[in-house]
Amino acid sequence: MKCIIGLGNPGKKYTHTRHNIGFMVMDELSRRHGIHFNKEKFKCHYQNTFFQQEKVLFVKPQTFMNLSGEGVKPLLDYYKVKLEDVLIIYDDLDLPIGKIRLRKKGGHGGHNGLRSLIDHFGTREFKRMRIGIGRPTDHTPIIQYVLQPFHKSDQEDVANVIDLSANACEEWIKTTFNDVMNKYNQ
Repeated sequence: MKCIIGLGNPGKKYTHTRHNIGFMVMDELSRRHGIHFNKEKFKCHYQNTFFQQEKVLFVKPQTFMNLSGEGVKPLLDYYKVKLEDVLIIYDDLDLPIGKIRLRKKGGHGGHNGLRSLIDHFGTREFKRMRIGIGRPTDHTPIIQYVLQPFHKSDQEDVANVIDLSANACEEWIKTTFNDVMNKYNQ
């Protein structure tokens, strides 16, 4: 079983914010595969389905971003998902809007959702997809910036990167992560 986890914050207030780009990708995958996040366990909304004859668990943690590991770790344990079969999707300030980067391991880079996962997993070795949200061009504090919606001028790039990210997720289900990294890290 493979597991794709999009990070974000729960609640309508945060739906279209930069920090919720991981949820936006999960919503696109949900739309494509006709599934709904109607199961709930361990502070996560999730659904499982089959894609390319592979069982896949789609997850949206319902803790706030900084506590992502609290729900994700017990859910993975419950379903006996190996960490090598997990892909985490999250926002990244250091990438421009519209860009993605995939990695097999790494630190948290100051991202508190990733920090929580690393703490709960006890390792930095898990697959991740970083989606660029850019940095503020004015003096907006980072905490405020990530909790704001994207600018209207960025909407086309955001829609394109959500589509691109969902494509990368689907390819990972049917091929190797190295192949996906080689294709999408350009």
